[in-house]
Amino acid sequence: MDGRILALDVGDRRIGLAASDPLGFTAQPAGVIERIGWGPDVRRIAEAAARYGTTNILCGLPRNMDGSLGPQAQKVRTFAQTLTQAGFTVVFWDERMSTVSAERALIAGGVRRKARKAVVDQTAAAIFLQAYLDAQRRGDKNGTG
Repeated sequence: MDGRILALDVGDRRIGLAASDPLGFTAQPAGVIERIGWGPDVRRIAEAAARYGTTNILCGLPRNMDGSLGPQAQKVRTFAQTLTQAGFTVVFWDERMSTVSAERALIAGGVRRKARKAVVDQTAAAIFLQAYLDAQRRGDKNGTG
């Protein structure tokens, strides 16, 4: 993917957002969408993508620890099909342990439990987006789904 990328950590209740800088070097948390329904969710993602001037979406693909895909991964793939139909270019990236890493980073930063809940999803999206950006610079395609 060329240009900016919007990363999505898709959950049942929330979608964490992160965005790359225009040159694709760094990832920054970009907010959280509370899930309402597929149509409104896609519209809100489209609004976020428009703010960042991109149609490139990186969806975190939740894999089991053995690398297999479970029921949540299928939900993400189905949601991604809706994004593709809406005109987005969607790529998947292994998001294993991103939420755990986000929680640990927020705890280490002294963020209180209630505040962590509000930002953990966007922090997780930033973590796997940064891993994707770093891998692209190295020419490493591991992590794709």
